[in-house]
Amino acid sequence: MLGLVIVLLFVLFLPFISKTVERNLELFLLSSGIVAGVISGIFTPSFLSSLLTSPIQITAAVFIAGLLFRLFQKQLDTTVKHLSKKIPLPLFLAMTILLLGLLSSLITAIIAALLLVTIAKALQMDRASEIRFIVIACFSIGMGAVLTPIGEPLSTIATNKLNEEFFFLFKLLGSIILPSLLLFGILAALIIRPRQKITMNQQIHAKESFRAIFLRSFKIYIFVMALTLLGASFEPFIERYLLDVPPLFLYWINIVSAILDNATLAAAEISPQMDIQTIRAILLGLLISGGMLIPGNIPNIIAANQLNITSKEWARFGLPFGLFMMGFFFILIVFIT
Repeated sequence: MLGLVIVLLFVLFLPFISKTVERNLELFLLSSGIVAGVISGIFTPSFLSSLLTSPIQITAAVFIAGLLFRLFQKQLDTTVKHLSKKIPLPLFLAMTILLLGLLSSLITAIIAALLLVTIAKALQMDRASEIRFIVIACFSIGMGAVLTPIGEPLSTIATNKLNEEFFFLFKLLGSIILPSLLLFGILAALIIRPRQKITMNQQIHAKESFRAIFLRSFKIYIFVMALTLLGASFEPFIERYLLDVPPLFLYWINIVSAILDNATLAAAEISPQMDIQTIRAILLGLLISGGMLIPGNIPNIIAANQLNITSKEWARFGLPFGLFMMGFFFILIVFIT
């Protein structure tokens, strides 16, 4: 188990201290996943088959959406700039974050993230404002997508493993998540203060080349494969040390979801024998911490990749914001739910 702990520490810290790792994050995570997989002994023919095929659906969705957004880029840019001119920008950002969070459970977190990137590019805000907007929106998308089994892999796995009906997670978490999406929008309106005003005569950003769309899709494929490897490799560690941990401690321990696949963690941690309070605490811990760092969630990976946001840039805002939200939701769990 010591080897897994060392791999975990490398994955957590090296992207922040090595520019080479930062520039090649996908390959670094894949290499780390392979090492962790060898330590855990998970490489069986069936697992390898699943490893190679499981990222295909997400990759295809990113590729197809990229082609569609390229086709309708001019119309999308014009619409976003027109709306942002008619609506005060803080209100526009808040509404965007709220709506993407709500829609993500229906259109999937992947499509919501690609819409977010398109909107961010059209707004052409200064770098600091753009990163804050993206990070808060990805928190909103990641949490909103869990409300139905089609929103993201975590919600699919949780619903299936608990053998529950379609609206189970909405009933379990909706009373917490829906107000939270509104809170994210309000915080964005208060925190984000762009220095650059949007005008209709700003130049529309250049269309992506087909090569860039293909390359981004390939990177997503590698990213998802790497996270699948890391998550599966750490399952024995989780089963040995974490399953008997009290739910409120597990809530905080699940902060590792910032760098590991939260769907895999959910698959390892959740059991039908658990009570509702424990399941709620586990899921909320996974969802909130998933927004802190780029590898924590698919929307983060897509947005960071397309907007060239580095791990340091994301963590500079994502970590303190995520820790604040972790504390806020912890109070809700302890004193309200």
